[in-house]
Amino acid sequence: MALASGDGGSGGHEEAHVVEVVEPSPSTADEISPLLAVDGANEEPTRSRMTIFSISYPRKKAPREPVVSTMDSEIAFLGQIISWIWSGSRYSGMLCMASSSIIYYIMDLLVDIFPVRSFQIYQTLFTRCMILLIISLIWLRRTGQPLLIPIHARNVLVLRSLTGFVSLLSFIYSVQNLPMSYAVLLNFATPIMASMGAMIILQEKLPLSHIGGLACSCLGLLLTLQPMPLLRGNSNVTHEKDDTPTDSGIFEIFSILVGIISTTLGGISYCLIRAGAKAADQPVYTVLSFGMLACPLSAICILIFQEFVLPNLFTFLLTIVLGVLAFFAEIFLARGLQFEKVAKVTNILYIKVILSQVTSLTFGATPTSDKLIGCLLILASVCGTAFFGREKENE
Repeated sequence: MALASGDGGSGGHEEAHVVEVVEPSPSTADEISPLLAVDGANEEPTRSRMTIFSISYPRKKAPREPVVSTMDSEIAFLGQIISWIWSGSRYSGMLCMASSSIIYYIMDLLVDIFPVRSFQIYQTLFTRCMILLIISLIWLRRTGQPLLIPIHARNVLVLRSLTGFVSLLSFIYSVQNLPMSYAVLLNFATPIMASMGAMIILQEKLPLSHIGGLACSCLGLLLTLQPMPLLRGNSNVTHEKDDTPTDSGIFEIFSILVGIISTTLGGISYCLIRAGAKAADQPVYTVLSFGMLACPLSAICILIFQEFVLPNLFTFLLTIVLGVLAFFAEIFLARGLQFEKVAKVTNILYIKVILSQVTSLTFGATPTSDKLIGCLLILASVCGTAFFGREKENE
């Protein structure tokens, strides 16, 4: 019972109001309770009964693990291999030089399969140097390096670019005016000149193992290429110009001298690449400096010696691909020279000869004993040079 009071009407007397509170009976409570609450008196506390007022929450699903596609895993694996070759192994210098030689071989193979006939030689040179310059700038920008060549390495890199460009022009001249065996033989004499130049320019010692390796590679090169005057006794060389025998002999001697100049300057360029890469601490600066100097000089050569020819789409795309491959070949070469001594890593360039012979055998060429012995000599020389004196320079 509860007692309440209130004001009455106009009479002003008080009137009492009585409110009765009725306690619910047990039967009524049993009827209402299933709709309002959970009867869990006799249930385990961990289990609950669903009512009409219950809210159903969706079950949380376990987070799915990210699905890695096969292509992503292959790209990651390839990146790990490149990183290991670049700086993750004690043999990184030799592996970088071997990678450079393989890329150069792929470039030669593409040129043989898809010859660039509608593109002039100096236009090809200009396009390739321009691609080297652009990719070098992108490389430096992505890695956060300064776009300008360091001052303390500028003189060395400019001299390297100048000797490399003159060597390249001399090699082009020798290829156009000498038998291919002569030109290739002179070009592969570059490691010998580089080793001799390293003794003078870089004050590097030349161990007997490196001397023997270079001599063995040169002997294998002679057996593999088989220059005509040395082994066949035939020195007939056809030229487009109708010259007298005396003029023809003088012309051949002059072409050989130009090839020797190309080889000598190429060896000096290797020494300067090593010096510049170590001074700048970035091998890409050696490629950047060459592109900056070679682009305007090759453009001048186009204006002087040739007429500009508009290439077709396929030739242009092929030239771009070759330019990109040339960049990676040059950057791996500079990285190898940055790590190892010149005489040690330049001998690895001879594996290009082995790859070319394997390719010719694959396409049905008849193997000869001389070429087989030459390839074995080159292989033994490369392996011996790589595993004798295996210490890597880290200064």
